[in-house]
This record gives sequence, structure tokens and C-alpha cells, in this order.
Amino acid sequence: MPGLSAGLIREAILVDGGSEDATPLIAQETGCQLVTCAPGRAAQLRAGAGIARGDWLLFLHADTFLSRDWPERVEAHIRERPHKAASFTLAYRSDDSAARWLAARANRRTRWFGLPYGDQGLLISRKLYEEVGGYPDLPLMEDVAIARAIGKSRLTLLSAEARTSAAKYERDGWRRRAYSNTWLLGRYLMGASPERLARHYT
Repeated sequence: MPGLSAGLIREAILVDGGSEDATPLIAQETGCQLVTCAPGRAAQLRAGAGIARGDWLLFLHADTFLSRDWPERVEAHIRERPHKAASFTLAYRSDDSAARWLAARANRRTRWFGLPYGDQGLLISRKLYEEVGGYPDLPLMEDVAIARAIGKSRLTLLSAEARTSAAKYERDGWRRRAYSNTWLLGRYLMGASPERLARHYT
């Protein structure tokens, strides 16, 4: 594993929100520390951060993995921009041309507005994570909330890719799903409660 050979991974924490699959076995076989908590992405991210011991934290969703060049990019970021957080360039694991269209939109949003989604991962120092209050306990938009707390000036987009699942887009249709997510984001930024928005998110 690239991160291990580079000495970047000191501990790997897998947070399970009540799954009924082989997650415990996977954690055991890969040497991850397994933590269980109430279901919910924000709760799981907060639980992992709560027991992590490192000076830097790297948050990844279960359906996302990083391109093999990520250790080089992360090492450079920590060395050259220690006061900033970073997300990764989004790519969907799909051959559909719409996947490239949507990933390009997401990466532009990150560069222009400093608003990466959780699918892009988050690299952040423990100091900055605690300064902004960590992930808020929200049923939806926890990734947008922490990005706004960090602020565009303290957020970098790394060239290494976060390659994430396209299952929801293939199920619902690329443009339909994309516009639905944009509608939810717009409503959140205009003040709608995450609790209300979560009822429309599947």
C-alpha cells in the first residue's frame, strides 16, 4: 500500500454505522481498528476523529479510494502548506461520458468556491480540525459545513484523484442526480435545515 511504504499511515480506523456485511472481517484482515457507532455519515466521521491520535487526519468514504500518487501529493501538502486542509480531484469509477462531465463540475466548484463534497476526501491537521469545530452533527451537508468553516483560503485541491462509486448516478441518471444534488446544496446555502433536506436525499 503506497501510504504505508511512504510512512504516512500510522493508524487506519474503520467506522461502522451498523452494517450487516463483512466489515468486521475486512477490518480484522487489513489491520484496521474497528469502531462502531450510530448510523450516519457525520456521526461516523466524528467517531473516527475522536479516537485518532495523529497530527493529521485523512477522511475517506467507504466507496472512495485514492490514486497511487496520493502519498507524494499529501507529503508535499503537509510540508509546503501545513496550515491548509486539502481535498482530492474527483473522478467517478465509470466509463460513461457523463462521469467526466460531472467530475469536472465538482472540481470547478472546489476550485472556485472551496466547496468539495465528502466523496473528494479531506486531509486536515488535527489543529485546524479542532479549530473549526470538526464535522458538525448533521444528518446531511456535514461535508459542506466543514468546508465552509475551513474557508476557501485554507483549502487546496490536490491533483491526486479520489475515485468514487458512480452507483447512485447510474441508478438515478447522471443529470437528474446531479441537478437534484445541486438543488439540495442551493437550498442549504440559502438556509434550509439539513434535517428537512435529508428527507429528500436517497
